[in-house]
Amino acid sequence: MDIEEYRSIISNAIEREIESYTFYRTVREKVTDENLKNLFNELAGEESKHRKTLEAFLLKEPGKLAFNTQRDYKVADTLEVPPLSADLKPLDGLVIAIRKELDAMQMYTQLASLSVDPEQIELFESLASMERGHKARLEDIYTNMAFPEAW
Repeated sequence: MDIEEYRSIISNAIEREIESYTFYRTVREKVTDENLKNLFNELAGEESKHRKTLEAFLLKEPGKLAFNTQRDYKVADTLEVPPLSADLKPLDGLVIAIRKELDAMQMYTQLASLSVDPEQIELFESLASMERGHKARLEDIYTNMAFPEAW
């Protein structure tokens, strides 16, 4: 893989962050529960921050990108995801959101493993950790909604 292929991967990651941002904002408008509204609004804000971080990374000079180009983990193979739809029940929206966070977490973990620059590794590991946190929060909410305790 060369630097342009990695730039393409990062560009696709930016598109996925924008797609997730749009999804969270749209779902936020459709749910009635204030806690879910706040959660989706917060997640949209996080995705916006991720987009800005990746855009800044993409603007680096090609010589400053530091990847081990001998390894190919097929990161690009995982980037094609169908568009999100907000015409869903809240529980279905949570399922899609969980899947999106998992995909993003895995992508950033793979990018970290391909990186050789310590700052770059830290950036991708940090993004993966944030996505892992989003996923855990969404899974908690999903579990509570899908399997409520009956007293």
